[in-house]
Amino acid sequence: MVDLMGGLAPDTEQPMDAQTRDYVQSAWRAVVQRSGARFNFAFWDECSPRRTTYPACRAVIAAGLQRPQARKLMYEAVQSAYFLLAKNPSEERTLITLAEESGLDADRFAADLGSAAVNQQLANELTKVREFGVTGFPSLIWQWQPSGDEPRYGLLSAGYTDLDRLQARWAELVG
Repeated sequence: MVDLMGGLAPDTEQPMDAQTRDYVQSAWRAVVQRSGARFNFAFWDECSPRRTTYPACRAVIAAGLQRPQARKLMYEAVQSAYFLLAKNPSEERTLITLAEESGLDADRFAADLGSAAVNQQLANELTKVREFGVTGFPSLIWQWQPSGDEPRYGLLSAGYTDLDRLQARWAELVG
């Protein structure tokens, strides 16, 4: 399995406008209805959200430079901070705190977060995600390689997908 950062929203310092805030909160409510996931809606009162996911993507990549398994740890920490703890993952200080709490070297993490290497890795991952045609997150891509051929890819799911739909799509692909 390979995880790639999809970078839903590029860098910005602008606060999220009211229309976007309403849209994202509505999306959270829809996820609660469909999946039962929990969200801390206090985020919208306690934080000044920006519509950018690139800082969090860079955090996942920077964590992985210290330990490959730390990508998953940082991803989970960012998700928890944002959705449950009402912490703003577009703020560098939040990300550095999450790195410290995950047992990473905070100074190295802070340096890596803005490094050319991390920015290049994010650009590479964004390119790959676009090549797959991914437009919803999370997405699940299946790779197979018929004998002697180049690898092929199939989109199993884009965005939230329940298990029944995922199994049906898998059955379609493997025939």
